Amino acid sequence: MEFALTEEQELIRNNAREFAAKHVDPIAAEIDQNGRHPAELFKKLAEGGWMGIPIPEQYGGAGADFMTHAIVVEEIARACTSTGFTLSFHAGIIGTTLYLYGNEDQKIKYLIPLAQGRHLAAFTLTEPGAGTDVMAVTTAAVRDGNDYVINGTKTFVSNGPIADTYIVFCWTDKFAGKKGMSTFIVPKGTPGLKPGKHFRKMGLRSSQTSEVVFNECRVPKENLLGQEGAGLAMAMNGFDHGRIGIAAQAIGVLRAALEESIKYSKERVQFGKPIARQQAIAWMISDMATDLSAARLLAYHAAWLKDNNQAFGKEASMAKLFATEAAMKHTIKAVQIHGGYGYIEGTKVERLMRDAKIAEVYEGTSEAQRMVISGHVLR
Repeated sequence: MEFALTEEQELIRNNAREFAAKHVDPIAAEIDQNGRHPAELFKKLAEGGWMGIPIPEQYGGAGADFMTHAIVVEEIARACTSTGFTLSFHAGIIGTTLYLYGNEDQKIKYLIPLAQGRHLAAFTLTEPGAGTDVMAVTTAAVRDGNDYVINGTKTFVSNGPIADTYIVFCWTDKFAGKKGMSTFIVPKGTPGLKPGKHFRKMGLRSSQTSEVVFNECRVPKENLLGQEGAGLAMAMNGFDHGRIGIAAQAIGVLRAALEESIKYSKERVQFGKPIARQQAIAWMISDMATDLSAARLLAYHAAWLKDNNQAFGKEASMAKLFATEAAMKHTIKAVQIHGGYGYIEGTKVERLMRDAKIAEVYEGTSEAQRMVISGHVLR
């Protein structure tokens, strides 16, 4: 594995950093405070070609590797976690799932507008009674002639109220166990599909999250993604890809926390000297910098394995576990370094700490990651 980025990757990193500074940073606090989806920002992301980084050019993407995807997610998340997350799962999970499992007609109809950023997508798996325990899903699709009829309720759906395309996981044969779940593409406006309760969250506030209700929602058999019974394997593969992006998101958060802590600790004077010269503060910053480097190497390794067609599920879980827990730990420390100012709403480190928590939960909790990793290690 090469430890140096390619010239092209460095160029894209610099471009993404400039984009974030110009377009994302200036509105990050406002969209967090108001819980607003910044449609104007996502239009700019689409125009810049940022919404489909790892998708081949023939399907509307940039045709770059997954390492580049992780690099871009880090840069955007450093400025705004919500925007970085949406970018991450839009291309990293949903776009990749459509590319790997969709037929040519589905790719042309659904993947191209997603990769180009003209449409936003949602990944509907979690239910009120089914989180980590995916087998507890109750949403079902029943074949009726040339259609499937979907009934059930999904929850915690990112982009739920605003998506143009929904990727829906449900049972087509409950008695077939792991081979009984299938996946469907359901476009916005399909009769029987309706966004439900809209959630206001502790963090990640500009990312729109809601329930999605399917009530006698009829879709043609052509909207079956892949084969019947392949849904569970498809979801797990999607999560493997997504965990690299969530690790990159957490790295962006941790990096922002470190930068804010360095800046503040050099400016804040107590007992006649900047607090950066106090050993307690200096050691906090030392630990932040060390964990940032470790998290980035874990994420890059997982992305490198993926790009080189090697198994990467274990490494993706390791990267997500370490990066997200490090982000949570060190955003708390960043607030501590800022003292009372860090506890004031509107301070960047306060927002970072709120945003960091969810990364330990979605796309597989830290506990689920430990289950995945131990399963690989003990196998």
